[in-house]
Amino acid sequence: MSDFLRSFATRFAALDASNLYKLNELYSHDIHFSDPLHEVHGLAALQEYFTELYANVSELGFTFHGFDQIKEGSGYLRWTLHYRHPRLRRGQLIQVEGCSYLLWHEQVYRHRDYFDAGALLYEHLPLMGRAIGWLKGRLA
Repeated sequence: MSDFLRSFATRFAALDASNLYKLNELYSHDIHFSDPLHEVHGLAALQEYFTELYANVSELGFTFHGFDQIKEGSGYLRWTLHYRHPRLRRGQLIQVEGCSYLLWHEQVYRHRDYFDAGALLYEHLPLMGRAIGWLKGRLA
């Protein structure tokens, strides 16, 4: 088990709209962050991304439940994201399972998130959500 991953997860989970200046404690200036919907290069761009993310939700948080170091300076975090968006699912809580692959020295310089983009967003859009639900039912 990695002390770095546990520490990173604790500090990341404590982030909110009021303390995003702390991103520079977690990430290097040349951070490369990506997920199924975004790709961001550099600490300033990452700060903008998180600022916009927190501005568009009424609640956002992570529960971390796996800390898997592969070798020194690389590992995975397993997590559950929970959020509320006023225009998705009538503002009800949405939860999505995922994991993050991290590379680090003293700070993280590569962060890649893996999650189901449909479960995060598309399934909760009025028209697209119905179509995805129908398609899942047909495939099951």
